[in-house]
Amino acid sequence: MNRVLIAALSLFCLSLTSSEKTPKPSITTTVAHHVTLPPALPFFHLYDQLNLAASGLNRDVFALAVRGMQQVSGAKPLLSIVDMSQPSSRKRLYVIDLLRQKLLFHTYVAHGRNSGELLAKRFSNANSSFQSSLGFYKTLGLYQGKHGLSMQLQGLEKGINDNAFARAIVMHGADYVSESIIRQTGRLGRSQGCPAVSTSECSPIVRAISGGSCLFIYSPDQQYLKQSVFCKKES
Repeated sequence: MNRVLIAALSLFCLSLTSSEKTPKPSITTTVAHHVTLPPALPFFHLYDQLNLAASGLNRDVFALAVRGMQQVSGAKPLLSIVDMSQPSSRKRLYVIDLLRQKLLFHTYVAHGRNSGELLAKRFSNANSSFQSSLGFYKTLGLYQGKHGLSMQLQGLEKGINDNAFARAIVMHGADYVSESIIRQTGRLGRSQGCPAVSTSECSPIVRAISGGSCLFIYSPDQQYLKQSVFCKKES
């Protein structure tokens, strides 16, 4: 984690310390390169402040995302979460600006066609699987492709999503990500494994998060949770 992210989280901690009279539960976490975040960093204050529970994001999923983000070296102070415990008919993409303490985007995102229909249940790191890959990613650069402006992704978890770049798993816009499709079919359309968003929202989303922020694609998949180094609690 770089100094900007540490400073952002520290600033958030200090702002809450001065404004809150009653202390809330805290987390102390050691991050990559033996850099320790300030003790009593109140991540859950941000969860409550942004009313993420009302938006459908589980507190434990948020905590897992924060824990993993702290292990992403050089990450920008932006955290994107795709919560695939939720069906595709719900807004399950959350983009959080930790520096400004703001929920930038809360919107729809598709999963791979072979991962499931309404709910994603199967995940793969293999070529031509047309399944989504779980885990932590670092956002890369933007490019103009067949879907218009798109963003490349680097999978950070060996054997889980580290084949994402070779599979051309990217964030792009798609016409099948829309409320009209949900009204017609009861779910979004599906991708070939990419976390696709709506055509109208793709450009502002990828422009905001490209270039080194953290993206976490979550599911309560027990095999993933046991295998992932990013999800392991400190002893």
